[in-house]
Amino acid sequence: MAEAVVELLERAARREAPLEELRALRLAVQAVPPAALRARLSDDHLGALFAILSVNDREQVSTCVSILERLLQALDPLYVIQNLREELQKGLFHPDDSVKILSISQVGRIVENSDAVTEILNSPELLRQIINCIGGEKIAVAKEAIKSLSRIAQTQDGLEALFVSSLLSDLKNVMATSDVVRYRVYELIVEISSVSADSLNYCANGGLISELIGELTGDDVLVRATCIEMVTSLAHTPHGRQYLAQQGVIDKISNIIVGAESDPFSGFYLPGFVKFFGNLAVVDSPQQICERYPVFIEKVFEMAESHDPTMIGVAVDTLGILGSNVEGKQVLEKTRSRFQNLLNKIGHQAKNAPTELRLRCLDAVSSLLYLPPEQQTEDLLRMTESWFASLSSQPLELFRSISTQPFPDLHCGALRVFTAIANQPWAQKLMLDTPGFVEYVVDRSVEPDKASKDAKYELVKALVNSKTIAEIFGNQYYLRLRAYLHEGPYYVKAVSTTAVEGAE
Repeated sequence: MAEAVVELLERAARREAPLEELRALRLAVQAVPPAALRARLSDDHLGALFAILSVNDREQVSTCVSILERLLQALDPLYVIQNLREELQKGLFHPDDSVKILSISQVGRIVENSDAVTEILNSPELLRQIINCIGGEKIAVAKEAIKSLSRIAQTQDGLEALFVSSLLSDLKNVMATSDVVRYRVYELIVEISSVSADSLNYCANGGLISELIGELTGDDVLVRATCIEMVTSLAHTPHGRQYLAQQGVIDKISNIIVGAESDPFSGFYLPGFVKFFGNLAVVDSPQQICERYPVFIEKVFEMAESHDPTMIGVAVDTLGILGSNVEGKQVLEKTRSRFQNLLNKIGHQAKNAPTELRLRCLDAVSSLLYLPPEQQTEDLLRMTESWFASLSSQPLELFRSISTQPFPDLHCGALRVFTAIANQPWAQKLMLDTPGFVEYVVDRSVEPDKASKDAKYELVKALVNSKTIAEIFGNQYYLRLRAYLHEGPYYVKAVSTTAVEGAE
């Protein structure tokens, strides 16, 4: 096979390979191991293939790109940059996006090699053109450029090259192309800043983070909605949160939520601002965030109590995030009857709302009710039991009825609610006391598809792994559950048939 590849490469080098042979070469190189390709390749072969990229035949170019992707992957990154720098640079100016992506992805691979990265950092023209590719029309080209530049910024030298040189001006110039391109650059900046405090300092000193924050707190409501997502990503890291707090950004976001009451356009950005605090509460301390920014929890409750499905959905998601750990659960419990009433509304929405909102309600309920075994104190078990009871007059029946509907997503969502409470003694007693419920759990015939079978298996596993299950369910049911677990999610009972003489 390797000989056939060499023969086809030789013909390509002599410009004697028609499209059919290039197609054959594409298939052949996929079948040859990288080591064998490396041993047979020459500069002439690669030069000829790059030369074919200049022809005005789209299919020929596309076929050639596929061949080069495979061949270049087999080569050492240092060899690629030392011998094919000019070809890569030409590729960045190519009218065909697949050629641009080929060149950019090779640069991304080269910068991950400690021996080859210096060669890239000493090629400002190459980097400048990759920055310009962020402003390209095709999102695929821009994303590949962002990925490669993000990799370049993983080292101190890379940060210096991007933010302490003329390339910073190129980044700012490309931002001026359009709103869409400006957000792409912000996306790159947030990605780089999230790596370390040092990376963030370079981006901040370049003035790009303050520009992002300026847009976040500016007057354009649509810009706010876009920028808050990026600032939320930055807040996922401890150094990012520290920076936002030091710059007073978190206080500014809180003040904007306060002022949203009188803003008729707040619906555009409010969901993102509330999600920001929800994420902040989880990675930080729910109690501290809710105490320091009381407007956050108040706004979540207001949104959940509203009649706007969009706002209800965001509020439900945020409550699920907030109540995903014990501290967050305790914050919600302190609101007493207001949260209990809200749970009743969530139970109602889980049954009656449009499908997407029903799913979000089911996921939030699972998150709110789950308690890890090591945190199952009497007080917390009492709390989750009362929350479950607040969802409906007959909550177990509510979720069971949802789980019997012919919609796999809803079916699995309801099973996840049962799984969330399966390790809590009060829920096990309730399951046992509900006629037919345990039979439903061990009945494999009600699960129509793989996702449902997996979800049911997770429920059975959660029950069997509980320390209290054998005592509460009794030996007969406990052994049936253990057998189900042992047989796995997709077990099908063999049906024996008896041949009858004379039967057709």
